Amino acid sequence: MSLVVALAITIGVMGGIATFAVLGPLVVLNLQIWAMFLAWACFYHTGGKEAGLKTTITNNVFGAVMAWVALLMITHIPLGASLGLPAWAGICVGATVFVLILAANIPALSVIPAGFYGYAATAAYALVGGHLATLTSVSVLNPLIVISLSLIVGAALGYVSEKIAGSLTKPAVAAYQQRSR
Repeated sequence: MSLVVALAITIGVMGGIATFAVLGPLVVLNLQIWAMFLAWACFYHTGGKEAGLKTTITNNVFGAVMAWVALLMITHIPLGASLGLPAWAGICVGATVFVLILAANIPALSVIPAGFYGYAATAAYALVGGHLATLTSVSVLNPLIVISLSLIVGAALGYVSEKIAGSLTKPAVAAYQQRSR
């Protein structure tokens, strides 16, 4: 079987099972399937294997932390009243994105797009989902907690899907090698 077919089958089945689990038995964890899929794709985008898993998790979670810091600054430092919320939010986002990009000088944090995936996912969950009030709670509603967990699970699913798809292609490669002798 070709690698593309193996990936299609593996990721399709695993994606369906993950969606069922997140919306069904694991609903109490509040994992976000869309954030899981972002990290899953990021895993492949960063080259896969153990290195891609490490890179994805490290950079995604760092991006989530930077977005969380921006959201905390915006909501807990009262400069929005005097500067205007758009200006204050812009300053906070600008400062944290500056740190996110500057951190790329550290090899473990050098994949800037992967950091932005985590940043964007955290901001989206907080803002679109109306979770600004939970920024400091120790719960699965806290954007940092729920998105970080979702990103980690998504990266792990990428790793598992790569291993399964690889195992599905090995018999085809072995059979081809056997025929060509």
